[in-house]
Amino acid sequence: MPNERLRATLLEQGLTIAMLAESIGVDQKTVERWITQGRTPYRRHRYAVASRLGVDETFLWPDALSNEQVTAASTGELVTIYPHRTAVPRDIWGRLFASAEEEIGVLVYAGLFLSEDTGIQRTFAEKAKAGVRVRILLGDPESPQVAERGADEGVDDAMAAKIRNALVLYKNLRKQDGVEFRSHRTVLYNSIYRADDQLLINTHVYGMPAALAPVWHLRRIAGGDLVNTYLESFERVWEGAAPIPVG
Repeated sequence: MPNERLRATLLEQGLTIAMLAESIGVDQKTVERWITQGRTPYRRHRYAVASRLGVDETFLWPDALSNEQVTAASTGELVTIYPHRTAVPRDIWGRLFASAEEEIGVLVYAGLFLSEDTGIQRTFAEKAKAGVRVRILLGDPESPQVAERGADEGVDDAMAAKIRNALVLYKNLRKQDGVEFRSHRTVLYNSIYRADDQLLINTHVYGMPAALAPVWHLRRIAGGDLVNTYLESFERVWEGAAPIPVG
C-alpha cells in the first residue's frame, strides 16, 4: 500500500523525492519505493526522514515500532513529576517558554498565574516577534463547562471571574502580531503548556484546584507517544475554539 502520509508531507513542504533522497544520503529509487510500494525503511533512515521533515517517525510509519518499543520510548519522554503545580520552580516556566523556537501553546481554563507574570508575557511577545507561533486557549467564561469546573473546585463563579481577569491582564499581548487567543467550551482533563517538543501537563483532579494537582514534565523523543497524545488533544480543542476579539 502506498505511503500517502510521506507523499503528502513532501508535497506540503515543497520537496521532491530527489531532494529528500539527497538530504538523507540514499538513492532516489529507494525513496520512491518507500512511497509507491509502502516499504518500511531501516530505522536510521526513518529517523533521518522524520528529522528532515519535522514530523514524528510514527506518523509516517505507524506500524514500524512494536508496542514494546513504543512503550519504552514513551516512558523515556517523562522528565519528572511535580506533586503540585505550586511545586514547579518558577524558573522552569520561564525556561520552558524561552526555549521555544517554533511553537508555544497554552490550554487552560484561566491560567491566571501566567497572565499575572509580566516576565512570561514579555517572553510570549518577544517570541512572537521572532516568528514563534504563540497560541493561547482560555475557557469561555459563559460556558457550562467553566461553571461546572468552578463548582467542582468549590469556587463557583470565581472560575469565570479568573478568566475575565486573565483577559484583562492579556490586553496588550492580545494586540501583538503572532499571538492568537481563542476561547473554548471543553471539559478539560489537563491543562497543557507547550514549548516545541516540551510539555508541562497539569492534571485536573476533582474537587481540587489545578494549583494543587500534579504536573508532568514531558519531552518528545523518537518513537514515543505520550507527547503526541497531548499535542493531538491541544489541536482538537484549538480547531473547535472561537477567536477572541482584540477589543
